[in-house]
Amino acid sequence: MTSTLVANIGQLVTNDPTMGDGSPLGVVNGCSLIVDDGVVAAVLAQNAPEPACDTRIDADGRSVIPAFVDSHNHLLFAGNRSAEFAARMAGEPYAAGGIMTTVTATRAASDGDLLRNAQRLIAEGRAQGTGTVETKTGYELTRDGELRQTQVAAALQDEGFVDAVTLLAAHVPPPEMGVDDYVQVIVNEIIPAVVGRAQWIDAFCEQGAFNLEQCRAVLEAGAAAGMGVRIHANQLSNMGAVQLAVELDAASADHCTHLSDADIDAFGNSSTVATLLPASDFSTRSPYPAARRLLDAGATVALATNCNPGSSYTTSMPFVIALAVREMGMTCAEALWSATAGGAQALRRTDVGTLRVGSRARYAVLDAPSYEHLAYRPGVPLVQA
Repeated sequence: MTSTLVANIGQLVTNDPTMGDGSPLGVVNGCSLIVDDGVVAAVLAQNAPEPACDTRIDADGRSVIPAFVDSHNHLLFAGNRSAEFAARMAGEPYAAGGIMTTVTATRAASDGDLLRNAQRLIAEGRAQGTGTVETKTGYELTRDGELRQTQVAAALQDEGFVDAVTLLAAHVPPPEMGVDDYVQVIVNEIIPAVVGRAQWIDAFCEQGAFNLEQCRAVLEAGAAAGMGVRIHANQLSNMGAVQLAVELDAASADHCTHLSDADIDAFGNSSTVATLLPASDFSTRSPYPAARRLLDAGATVALATNCNPGSSYTTSMPFVIALAVREMGMTCAEALWSATAGGAQALRRTDVGTLRVGSRARYAVLDAPSYEHLAYRPGVPLVQA
């Protein structure tokens, strides 16, 4: 057994309300953390005798938080869309069709190109405190291409870079095929081909992508094949995707920029997480989601980066937290919880996003005395380790 002592922690965020101050963050001031074989073994008071451990880390009064759980990403791509971003900043509207630019580049890329690019982006996120990562397919839109993307993702999983793989063959329809015909390809060919490689099924319910019934067909087929359900919902318009997500007991409905009162009530009365992606709204100059209304309705909210080359080319969860606090009315505590425990719930994980006994010891040491500095000092690289 390998043991680690993280000593002299000024402020430990556990996300366990039975600990510390009794808040949702379960903040413990002045303590040490014991880790055995990658699992949290104990939280000790500052004046408790130090046990003998293989490694001792001195936090020197810094804040220690659960590593971020980035539950929504599109990392399996080639190329970039900086020209598209510049055009948006000059006044062009955002639309789903830009995805095909990335599809063309990705289809031409090698497996090694896709693997190295994803590793680079995940390393960026790790340097900023991200410990758990989801990624999606969706940039090839053929049976063989989507299968290839799940194989690359499986290699990333084997290397410990990725924790969850989502099949997003229903990203946009390929230009060489009608939408309904492509839905049948997804249901009858792509989903059976990737069983065992993708843990989740997803669909982009939007004008220019897939309508509600097409998404239902894809999601139900994925669920029947043993995949968990997630959905891109209400990003550019409201087509009823949130209601479909709740009906199907989806783990997460993501984006949620355009919500009705009924949508907010549905989240508040379900186990479906509202995963908000404010870096996308920042990058597309879109309205920000109604986080405050969701929270006040009792909804579970997650925050994620949505790293992709078109609408959110960032791996920075601290940036997302700063946006959530500044633009969406979330408190510093709510934003941190949503970026850690909330993301874990969006992936239906109980072993990450917390630092209680039995949790995986994925944590970040901040070069700051408190977690509030994540929003207080935007753009500053605060993660020391």
